[in-house]
Amino acid sequence: MATAAIGFLMLLSYFLSLSHGLVQPRRISHGLSESGKYLTRDELWFNQTLDHFSPYDHRRFRQRYYEYLDHLRVPDGPIFLMICGEGPCNGIPNDYISVLARKFEAGVVSLEHRYYGKSSPFNSLATENLKYLSSKQALSDLAAFRGYYQASLLESLNVKLNRSGKVDNPWFFFGASYSGALSAWFRLKFPHLTCGSLASSAVVRAVYEFPEFDQQIGESAGPECKAALQETNKLVELGLKVNNKAVKTLFNATELDVDGDFLYFVADAQVMAFQYGNPDKLCVPMVEAKKNGGDLVEAYAKYVREYCFGVFGLSAKTYSRKHLLDTAITLESSDRLWWFQVCTEVAYFQVAPANDSIRSHQVNTEYHLDLCKSLFGKGVYPEVDATNLYYGGDRIAATKIVFTNGSQDPWRQASKQTSSPDLPSYIITCHNCGHGSDLRGCPQSPLIIEGDSKNCSSPDAVNKVRQHIIEHIDLWLSQCRGVLRSSI
Repeated sequence: MATAAIGFLMLLSYFLSLSHGLVQPRRISHGLSESGKYLTRDELWFNQTLDHFSPYDHRRFRQRYYEYLDHLRVPDGPIFLMICGEGPCNGIPNDYISVLARKFEAGVVSLEHRYYGKSSPFNSLATENLKYLSSKQALSDLAAFRGYYQASLLESLNVKLNRSGKVDNPWFFFGASYSGALSAWFRLKFPHLTCGSLASSAVVRAVYEFPEFDQQIGESAGPECKAALQETNKLVELGLKVNNKAVKTLFNATELDVDGDFLYFVADAQVMAFQYGNPDKLCVPMVEAKKNGGDLVEAYAKYVREYCFGVFGLSAKTYSRKHLLDTAITLESSDRLWWFQVCTEVAYFQVAPANDSIRSHQVNTEYHLDLCKSLFGKGVYPEVDATNLYYGGDRIAATKIVFTNGSQDPWRQASKQTSSPDLPSYIITCHNCGHGSDLRGCPQSPLIIEGDSKNCSSPDAVNKVRQHIIEHIDLWLSQCRGVLRSSI
């Protein structure tokens, strides 16, 4: 989920956003904006426990959620819970989840992640107030919400149908990116509360040093584009030494005083093209410029200004330490919040590989640790080993989770890519299959209504995996219903 840390902001709510998070690569996830791209944006509220692990702390906060029941088969249809990730949850996106809800006659609910969007427990995001921001607390939020919503749904249906009695609806969890990891982890930790989970582009393996991320970008780019990007990076580094302000001005990024922050931004901008299914937006002009002896830095800066800024909504401000140090709650607070999760739990430090790197070697482990210390103080450090010990990383020991990844997505290297009968895993292979392709179609951002796959370079590849997903959901829901009937 958003770097995802990760990487550029989650424009979306998600991917993004993943409600699911997917936004800029720095955060893992992405973003949605137009109201027509949501099934609903009607806000509902739930009083959530602040600290699920203290028997003495009874404080609560208001957590935002959404429901869409147009397809629900009353009274016993399934409930699909779409987990929101590392960004504001502004509604339930009208992506492939709507197709699945219609097929399975399911209701859809979506819970905003604690601290993000309008679900902040505190009036300040000072480091001491972030102690309850963790994946463990978020999973317990989901469990508490599931219990609350099942009870409230039963009550409302009994009133509506003028009856009494108990109906336990089967639940199925969904997520993409960081929220995809949450979906998998929820099934691991609360298997009795969901019939199964879809973990789309799920970053279940916390990674301290993550050079594989850059290596996947090179593989996805192909030899010609990779060479153009590598040369561009060297020219940018040289330009910073010769005329620092002029280079940053070219990228509309003069607010990035720290060169490391600027170079991270430059690297993240290229990630967006591959992560969200628009590789040609970057590679076509870059390869053309290299072949024709054009100005590679200008060609790249034009891509950043016109696509990253103009279409995707990226801002260099996302990488500004002044911005990331701001403890006020604003519409852009997700940047600071996700960095806290990165700096405490999952890292995903996107460092330059020792050899054949695309990104600058100034974006190294020391850069990330210094950023964490600058933002949150000396005591903050990513407990990656503890996170993987708790959840299992890509060796997660659970059942009835389906993992999916796009072939071009750099985040796939932090997901589970090996398949087994209990934990099926699928790679969707196509030229523009990136983050969350199974739910979002192509490109993955901006949002495509119902996640239409027609613009994927291989629609059949996407549709084949979707058929597998449908078969798994169908089987696991039927098994769940059998258990529910036998318990009545």
